[in-house]
Amino acid sequence: MNYLSIKELTKSYGEKILFENISLGLHKGEKTALIANNGTGKSTLLKIIAGKEDADGGEVVLRNGIKLGYLPQQPLFDESLTINELITGSHSEVLAVIKAYGQALDYQAVNHNKEAQQRVEKATENMDLWQAWDYERRLKQVLTKFSITRLDQKVSTLSGGQKKRLALALVLLDEPEILLLDEPTNHLDIDMIEWLEKYLQQSNITLFMVTHDRYFLDRVCNHIVEMTDGTIYNHQGNYSYFLQKKAEREEVQSVEIDKAKKLMKKELDWMRRQPKARTHKSKSRIDAFYDIKKKASSGKREEELLLDSVNRRMGGKILEVKGLAKHYGDIAIINNFEYTFKKGERIGIIGKNGTGKSTFLNLLAGTETPDTGTVVMGDTIVQGYYKQDGLPHIRDDQKVIDVVKEIAEVIETSKGNSMTASQFLQYFMFPPEMQHALVANLSGGEKRRLYLLTVLIKNPNFLILDEPTNDLDLLTLFKLEEFLMNFKGCLLLVSHDRYFLDKLSDHLFIFKGGGEVKDFYGPYKAYRQQLLEEEKVRKELKQAEKREQSAGVPEKKPVKTKLSYKEQKEFEQLEKEIEILEQQKTGLENKLNSGISDFEKLQKLSKEIKIIIESIDEKTMRWMELEELHDRFS
Repeated sequence: MNYLSIKELTKSYGEKILFENISLGLHKGEKTALIANNGTGKSTLLKIIAGKEDADGGEVVLRNGIKLGYLPQQPLFDESLTINELITGSHSEVLAVIKAYGQALDYQAVNHNKEAQQRVEKATENMDLWQAWDYERRLKQVLTKFSITRLDQKVSTLSGGQKKRLALALVLLDEPEILLLDEPTNHLDIDMIEWLEKYLQQSNITLFMVTHDRYFLDRVCNHIVEMTDGTIYNHQGNYSYFLQKKAEREEVQSVEIDKAKKLMKKELDWMRRQPKARTHKSKSRIDAFYDIKKKASSGKREEELLLDSVNRRMGGKILEVKGLAKHYGDIAIINNFEYTFKKGERIGIIGKNGTGKSTFLNLLAGTETPDTGTVVMGDTIVQGYYKQDGLPHIRDDQKVIDVVKEIAEVIETSKGNSMTASQFLQYFMFPPEMQHALVANLSGGEKRRLYLLTVLIKNPNFLILDEPTNDLDLLTLFKLEEFLMNFKGCLLLVSHDRYFLDKLSDHLFIFKGGGEVKDFYGPYKAYRQQLLEEEKVRKELKQAEKREQSAGVPEKKPVKTKLSYKEQKEFEQLEKEIEILEQQKTGLENKLNSGISDFEKLQKLSKEIKIIIESIDEKTMRWMELEELHDRFS
């Protein structure tokens, strides 16, 4: 039996039909994602299911006794409350149950009678019903995980990201049987996303969500609902399975449509040759013609986001950062950061919320002033900066086409051709009928796409993107990635979207907090694997230490006769690490001696070899110390 059934839901805004006669069911424990383009009513559908908005037709049937939780894309709270007051108000029922249980125990302590026993039994039943036994532990765990520590803080002082985290914490605390999530990964850092991913994987909760995070989709969901042109397609599998089946379906449809078009051409020739007076027999063929025409026209070609850019010339000097530092009071954001950007670099920036990633981008872009240090830009560099915190130069009372025309009436492409602002908008999936609409009438994702267009239309060769994937649908993401893969300039990218990072960056700046920024040469996937291996070693060492302690440690430490477990593991690991570093050094030396004439490449290779040699020397010294101990005890 379905936990929740959606029957023939229909919703329109004025003349725009969002969806019509949508029907589907959610089963117990099923984790479902809804995939559709922006502007098709995904968020509206979730609101209707949650009871926050009315449908024009149809019904939502929720199984009796099932608790439903809903996380909106933009949470709304009473701004005058503190976080603690908000939690108390949101969970007044469970807190009342806990209070009643305590009162029942107090009453029983002084009244040893049947009434006292009945009150305790009733209170115990309610504690079971509301799952209130470990409420305080869960409250502390969830709030800590989402970095909510100051419960006396006013909601009005929270950022958009903090409000999203608070809303998510509150909905998880309720432990609903059905959970509706609208873009749950927006404004979360990667650590929080991976925690939420694991939580949802392990829970038996019934999930219905809208998200563009493809790793999240692939690892959490076992049912994908695709909504295309008002038609629902169900895919019982994860995101990878959905992509496979969608490709197969579209290939079959393409073949059928091609056949129908060829047949339609023949039928059209036949119809044109017929006399005006038609027999009953010819009328049936005419009816068949219109059926074929409908089939041939059914292959509505999806609007594509076709992005192209002029290869703007870049000189030898790109961007030099020297001694950069920024503090807010006692909080260090950046400490003595130095880096020289090179042509074609693609750098991803990761770190927990509040570690200074956006501030760092503002410093590079010149929109904030450092406490000390300099940012020197090359003469040929043109920056493009996409900010995550709003749409600074786009007004709601503007028409879409006017937003673009304010920047450029005509746009040059890389092949020396030009296109009008209207044509460029069409490439960004803004058809002519949308171009004269007011910005106020666009969805959140459509506004983001328009804002992105205004950054790229300036043809930058140093592109800074701060969380560009928020509120974009999957089709837009595919095309944005395609553009960025072919982008010849420097790319600096802050994103919590791990798939996006892996595809577009080959070097990471990791913001550790306290002003510390760590370099990692490789994609996020490799960095994550390194963290997992380090965590595994730490756990093994900790377990070994516990085993040693449980065996009993004498008060007087005996004379050492062998390497400790930790030292033995370190000794073995160092051998492997040194061997890998030697291989890397040899590979780089071969490149260096291969006849490369590019001075910057030679300089980069020399620098990398120097770093590796220093690391080999350091690890070799430690290995020699351990080897000496090993030989002594053998």
